[in-house]
Amino acid sequence: MKRSVILDRCVRAEFHTLVLISLFLLFAGHNQPGGGFVGGLVAGAALGLRFLAGGIDEVQQAARFHPFAIIGAGLLLGAATALVPLAMGDQLLRSAKATVDLPVVGSVHLSSSLVFDAGVYLVVVGLVLLMLRALGEPDTDGSDREVVG
Repeated sequence: MKRSVILDRCVRAEFHTLVLISLFLLFAGHNQPGGGFVGGLVAGAALGLRFLAGGIDEVQQAARFHPFAIIGAGLLLGAATALVPLAMGDQLLRSAKATVDLPVVGSVHLSSSLVFDAGVYLVVVGLVLLMLRALGEPDTDGSDREVVG
């Protein structure tokens, strides 16, 4: 497969910007439109662009963790967010809030829903990585399949 130099350069230039936008959507999600699902989709789109530009090798270079580990971490965060309030004698998925003063940023409002959204973000990114890996890996059974359409 012949690679396009222009596509490679454009995707490499846009990739980090798209990941930052996805993180912005994740962090702004509990106060504004966005959240873990939308942020995960934007990060997945960035990984999809890497796949189109360079194949599965580019995706594996960008995301060094195994997709099942990312999905498992997301599920663990979501389950912990749901069950910790229950262990404290409160309702399931009860939200907790806190305000932290950071030196450069100033006052930051945090919520436990952000942790849940981070879990959703990781699950979505892990599923996109799993799908891209399935599309990019060669067949292991050795058969050549033709798409009939």
